[in-house]
Amino acid sequence: MHLKIILIVIVSCLALIFTIQNVTAVTVSIFFWEFSLSLALLIFFILILGFLIGWFLHSFLAYRRDKKYIDEVEDVEK
Repeated sequence: MHLKIILIVIVSCLALIFTIQNVTAVTVSIFFWEFSLSLALLIFFILILGFLIGWFLHSFLAYRRDKKYIDEVEDVEK
């Protein structure tokens, strides 16, 4: 239990140091939009976006694999 708390504190400190060192504002242009935000926030948002895309892609591929397996089992039963 204490190990988890120590790891959480260490990761939190590293995240805080990363955020403090990357407060520089950067300009991001996407198609016709342009906005400025902190480099740390930009990296965080990209990380979350990548995580969500990976999670949805994994879920979709698992669904297709399971559906194919169920269809094969149903064909064998007929």
